[in-house]
Amino acid sequence: MTTGELERQRPRLGPVRRSKARLYGWIAVAIWALLLAGVFIVGDHLKKIGLATEDDLPPLHASTRLLTWQIVPTACLGAALAAVLPSLTQRLSWRRLLPASWIAAVLWTVALAMTDGLDAIHRPLDAPTEYPVGIAAIQADGPAQWLRTFTERLGGYTTHVRGHPPLPTLMLWALDETGLHGTAWSSALIIAAGTSAIVAIAITVRHIAGETLARRALPFLILAPLTLWIATSMDAFFLGVGAWATALTAIASKRTNLPAAAGAGLLLGTLPYLSYGLLSLLAVPLAVVVLTRPSRRVLTVLLCCAAIVPLAFTAGGFWWPDGVAATHETYLISRGSAQRSYTYFVIANFAVLALQIGPATAHALPTMFSRRSPLTWLVGAALAGVVALDVSGVTRGEVERIWIPYAAWIVLATAAHAPPARRWLAAQAALTLAIQALVLSPW
Repeated sequence: MTTGELERQRPRLGPVRRSKARLYGWIAVAIWALLLAGVFIVGDHLKKIGLATEDDLPPLHASTRLLTWQIVPTACLGAALAAVLPSLTQRLSWRRLLPASWIAAVLWTVALAMTDGLDAIHRPLDAPTEYPVGIAAIQADGPAQWLRTFTERLGGYTTHVRGHPPLPTLMLWALDETGLHGTAWSSALIIAAGTSAIVAIAITVRHIAGETLARRALPFLILAPLTLWIATSMDAFFLGVGAWATALTAIASKRTNLPAAAGAGLLLGTLPYLSYGLLSLLAVPLAVVVLTRPSRRVLTVLLCCAAIVPLAFTAGGFWWPDGVAATHETYLISRGSAQRSYTYFVIANFAVLALQIGPATAHALPTMFSRRSPLTWLVGAALAGVVALDVSGVTRGEVERIWIPYAAWIVLATAAHAPPARRWLAAQAALTLAIQALVLSPW
């Protein structure tokens, strides 16, 4: 039975229940707006009295600016996408819809970044704190020696290298070794992987909740404000890896597809070695497993392949728990995030998440959680991962990049909006454009 048939058989909401759903949605939007206003006001006060360090515009690791004519072409593209996407996502065949959505996501992402100039796509990776600076150490020592001594030499590396496991830097070194030199190629890889997550998330939704909800969610995934940090933050690449790992898990579970299970396992095994903060993202594919109940063969292949990357890194001399401990030690003695106020950022981090998912998601969340939908599991799992990281205190600020792999799954709540929902899409695009015009981010 298709999702459409199920929805037709489901009792329609009466006037009272529809009225309550609208009311709760607008209450959620009001809370969303008050949260954002409150944390920016408090953040500005803390900055003035010297208690909020590192940031010019807390809770964002950014500063204020004003774009005028530079934003106009991108605003026209955003208006066109908000107008066209609802029709396209309902009319195109599934096979055509996925590449079309990917192309739309790439265009929107690149257009937003290029409001800051032609080099804005790769400029973030040119910073002296970023991963590409670490490539020189691998070239000097060789990858095997570099990996064996990674933990003991951690304090001498750049901010992002020492704040993460070795895999992201190794990946960029491997890209460089293939002859694709320079941060432009690295940026292209990150943007391609990050935007492809939209396709992977849609595939996941189609397998566990049906094509109807996947089509509803796609326009909101493309225009979500989190797109601002896809070009160019390495966390966008993490989003892509996590999304495809989850999509392959769904395919393997629903179709008893062992090659897909192997691919899912390999990608899932890489997540903790891309970022320590991705461990809690495993809650999302776990939710897929709970919903789909895969066969023992699929689970066996998935788990065995998930062990390959951890075993390879351990054999190479990198012990993951030691990496966590060493990173935490450098974090505590640094003059950066550890000095930020835990009390402020434990709340402010949620405000940044609210900014990334936009008002359309906030409005849809009460409806999503009031229904018994498989999407509730995915949204809830991503939210649980955010809460775990936030409460731990290791994510004090700069979460506009850290939340990227989680925020995209929370945006799935927008599938509760009945198409075409152009006003909500326009609100998402308008918020995205406003942030880009008023906020200068290093990513």
